[in-house]
Amino acid sequence: MMRILIVDDEAPARAKIRRYLGDYDDVEIVGEADNGADAVERIADLQPDLVFLDVQMPELDGFGVIDAIGVQSMPHVVFVTAFDEHALRAFEVRALDYLLKPFTPERFSAVMDRARSQRSKPSSAEADQLREKLDALMSTVAGGRPRYLQRVLVHHANKAFLLPVDRIDRVEADRNYVRLHSGGNAFTLRGAIGTLADRLDPEKFLRINRSEIVRLDAVKELQPWFHGDYRVVLADGTTLMWSRRYRAQTAGEFGDGS
Repeated sequence: MMRILIVDDEAPARAKIRRYLGDYDDVEIVGEADNGADAVERIADLQPDLVFLDVQMPELDGFGVIDAIGVQSMPHVVFVTAFDEHALRAFEVRALDYLLKPFTPERFSAVMDRARSQRSKPSSAEADQLREKLDALMSTVAGGRPRYLQRVLVHHANKAFLLPVDRIDRVEADRNYVRLHSGGNAFTLRGAIGTLADRLDPEKFLRINRSEIVRLDAVKELQPWFHGDYRVVLADGTTLMWSRRYRAQTAGEFGDGS
């Protein structure tokens, strides 16, 4: 069975997709979401095989959902959109599936046939290719500019919510996990610190050593230390070390690296 999540802020649009999916015996609708924040939570919790993802939603749109989940963690996506010439051109250039509202049963059938065909292919190279196309799409819709992470899904006290990255003071690696520190709270996510570092805006965040990232606005002062290292004192009193190696990597932006 192909497990499907429907995401659209319009109830009639969700109902239409549900109705069309009723013609397929090999699919299961595991959930629905009417906004981007709920979509992120349901994708993380339900792990669907396919997501029908509305592009235009208030607050957190379809591209914001992908930002929050991460291209590497996204299931197969069929974008659902009203007419948007820029987005449609991007979908077509990248050969990604989309439904243009209002869509016909024939168009829906063609998209489903393609999604089922791609799911039946066990090749990891095929999955990597789809992720590369999705990654390229994210750059295209941003006008060629990198799309940095704006929010991250975290769990706290048996609840899930989207944490704005501007509220993260620092990040520390913990083997196969990263721990986000924000205003006295800590949230643990599975993943590598290098992967997260690549998704954070370098104008706002700085990786100071192999295991730690700081938000620049959370830094209170820098203190010269031994062998070219610096002590980094955060506003909450936390003291970290900016290693000479990582200073050298950012010499062009934060000094001469000496």
